[in-house]
Amino acid sequence: MIVLGIDDAGRGPVIGPMVLAGCLIREEHFDYLFKLGVKDSKELTQKRRLFLKEKILEIAEDFEIILTHPEELDNFMENRTNLNTIEAIKTAEIINKIIERNPEQKIRVVVDCPSVSIISWTDELKLKINDLRNLEIVCEHKADKNHIPVSAASILAKTKREEEMEKLKEKYGIEIGSGYASDPITAKFLEKYLQKYKDDGIFRKSWETFQRAKRDSEQMKLF
Repeated sequence: MIVLGIDDAGRGPVIGPMVLAGCLIREEHFDYLFKLGVKDSKELTQKRRLFLKEKILEIAEDFEIILTHPEELDNFMENRTNLNTIEAIKTAEIINKIIERNPEQKIRVVVDCPSVSIISWTDELKLKINDLRNLEIVCEHKADKNHIPVSAASILAKTKREEEMEKLKEKYGIEIGSGYASDPITAKFLEKYLQKYKDDGIFRKSWETFQRAKRDSEQMKLF
């Protein structure tokens, strides 16, 4: 059996891209990856993730990483496309690219489902896939913990997200933080530089965190 695991990183931050990764792995490699310590990327340090990323890519049959930058996310939101639908669109992009490059393979696709409603999100995903004939689609909650190929995809997505954040830190300084609104460093950066960098394409302007910071900034101007 060959399995395509798919997972995301950076779904919720106010700064930087959302990343989705797909990793195509043969079942005979699962034990090897498990013994190496491949698991949900959130349970690993960045140093360990980088090490495991190289090991994963050595044995993966194929992989695909898609970045959705803040401006594209905002465009989706302006067109009343919610985050779960955006993720279904990008997940289907990964599947379509993988099956295009592996046309004769029968592939089991396992996705870490972002929606509360697994059935309706799975149906939405299937509508966006070009050819379902050689695919078995499985969407689950906590798939990144329970399936090695999804754990591998989780590591690829997370390391790519961190790589993109490092690029932003080089340009804007380390005070940009992790990009998550819950990070006090990021929250302070947003408050301090919202006006200066609002047109640089680094902020997700449709996010409530950004909108609230913008309102606060405008009120400060009045005073």
